[in-house]
Amino acid sequence: MRRQLQILALLGSVGLLLGALAFEYIGGMAPCALCIWQRWPHVVALAGAGALALPGVFWPLIGAGGAAVSGAIGVYHTGVERAWWPGPTSCSAGGDLSGMSAEELLAQIMAAPVVRCDEVPWEMLGLSMASWNAVASFGIAGLWLLSLRQGGKWSFAAQK
Repeated sequence: MRRQLQILALLGSVGLLLGALAFEYIGGMAPCALCIWQRWPHVVALAGAGALALPGVFWPLIGAGGAAVSGAIGVYHTGVERAWWPGPTSCSAGGDLSGMSAEELLAQIMAAPVVRCDEVPWEMLGLSMASWNAVASFGIAGLWLLSLRQGGKWSFAAQK
């Protein structure tokens, strides 16, 4: 059962990465900076594949940690999209423009990214891609943690 949970968790991270790349390269939907940030922890989570060959808890915890970090970034990104809190100024609207000269304002406009982090480009059932990533990522982290369970208690010994 442990091995199946770990394989399922790995496939979850691979699926999220492939889905993001498909939206980008097949669907033509360019990612914002926060979208890119959500991808990297899944690359780290793929290091959890070491759990399939090596005993112990280190690799499953790496997998769980990577997935959980991606989920946390997804929650942050969701909050930026819904204007619950401000996002990075490099990819979000806002800020005080009153003290800027015309040249400074033009420079800021020209330096602004094409894809903004505070806009929802796609949603399903009322949730954005960032929200779905958070839900799926926390589920994947849960699978990694469940893979550490054996016989109803946490096992920190070498497992097969």
